[in-house]
Amino acid sequence: MRSRALLASTAVVVVTAAGVTVGAAQAQPDSPAARTQAGRAASQIVVVERAVSDTVVDQGPTGDSLGDLLAFGNPVYDRTNTHQVGRDQGSCVRTVVGKAWECSYTTSLAKGALVVEGPFYDTRDSVLAITGGTGSYSRARGVLHLHARNAKGTAFTFRFVVQR
Repeated sequence: MRSRALLASTAVVVVTAAGVTVGAAQAQPDSPAARTQAGRAASQIVVVERAVSDTVVDQGPTGDSLGDLLAFGNPVYDRTNTHQVGRDQGSCVRTVVGKAWECSYTTSLAKGALVVEGPFYDTRDSVLAITGGTGSYSRARGVLHLHARNAKGTAFTFRFVVQR
């Protein structure tokens, strides 16, 4: 991958995480975002990742090919993309040439970190699983919605429930 920006036809990524004071609000109980699990309202946080460090390691045949690696560690900003509120770091492996990567990464915010895993598609929205976290998110479960925006960011929206 030349960078997630090029693959997604956008240059930056946006991340959403719940329960953090980054301008993200709790989902309202009556809103569509407030999906429930065992009677608990889902939380939602929106942040923007600026993909400034994406590095592709070309494995095997020259150019985009199965098994290529993408590594990154990028700053994460609030939903307005103006104030840095954290960082993310992770890696992806090319699984479908020109179409998809399988990714695993951590988004660190003031109150803890959220860990996600799943497919990142080059030209369409992606949904990754929230597999856990630390701090306030240590028992979080849910999904990360990734939506390519433009050269300044791709929207990620974490929607999750903190398990008791």
